[in-house]
Amino acid sequence: MTDPAAPSARFGLDAVDTGLEASLAAELAGVEELLRASVKSDYPFVTEASSHLVDAGGKRFRPLLVLLAAHLGDPGAQGVRESAVVVELTHLATLYHDDVMDEAPLRRGTASANARWDNTVAILTGDFLFAKSSQLLADLGPEAVRIQSHTFERLCTGQIRETVGPSSGEDPVEHHLAVLADKTGSLIATSGRFGAMFSGAGDTVVDVMTRFGERIGVAFQLADDLLDIASDSDLSGKTPGTDLREGVRTLPVLLALRSEDPADARLVSLLGGPLPDDAEHAEALALLRAHPAMAEAAAVAHRWAAEARAALAPLDPGPVRDALEALCDSVVDRTS
Repeated sequence: MTDPAAPSARFGLDAVDTGLEASLAAELAGVEELLRASVKSDYPFVTEASSHLVDAGGKRFRPLLVLLAAHLGDPGAQGVRESAVVVELTHLATLYHDDVMDEAPLRRGTASANARWDNTVAILTGDFLFAKSSQLLADLGPEAVRIQSHTFERLCTGQIRETVGPSSGEDPVEHHLAVLADKTGSLIATSGRFGAMFSGAGDTVVDVMTRFGERIGVAFQLADDLLDIASDSDLSGKTPGTDLREGVRTLPVLLALRSEDPADARLVSLLGGPLPDDAEHAEALALLRAHPAMAEAAAVAHRWAAEARAALAPLDPGPVRDALEALCDSVVDRTS
């Protein structure tokens, strides 16, 4: 399980101010404590199922962004820690549902909930976590509820748009990036927004952190999709090529499908749909790993990270801005 007290090790923030790192470590420990308390139920099996992915670890990227943004105001203000748990519970709930839709056997290096139990348990556990997130959210006030409701709408819209696919005449790459902005960017944007808002950092900072969060969120997901292809399960904690097997077209796949080079004909044929056959899946994975589409997709991820960095321009120089800028590099250069 990931050590909640080591934000620099987890996110490559080697140059982060030592005082800021110590504060973040203590605050993340507090978030972890509240997170674990929040997933408990009067029924032991519900607690076991809802704690499954919490116990498996994870980077806690969204809570970290809440806490970093809060250091632009008062990080000890009421609502900061609670909102960090709200966004992590929401994220965890979506993972339970995603693994059902993807039929994923692994999550965070351990059996997914649907593999350990079944789809019904996984879906209901995700719903339970959404409920627990809402309980915390209700105490944060109507503005927080409104923001979270809009975020949840975007999460669902992004998932639906991904499932349905681009409309006739719509560019598949642009459609995909819009899906990522909804599915991933929206909740990470809300993480930055909550941290700035509850810390009393001011409207300008709230706007900056919201814009930063969405852009770094898209970069984060683009990098995650590259890792799904390039990494092995020991590094990523997930089965390599899960999206590829299910026929989910992430950016490297969409870019490879544009190729008209006869040498890519076999890869394009394999990428035309799901790949349940192990041999064909392995072949497609090997061909895609060697294809220029991987470098092209990585360049797109770096462009989104650069846009996130540019969004920070209105912030005063200092340790928090330095850490946020370092995130722009670490999210796209990570190996797990």
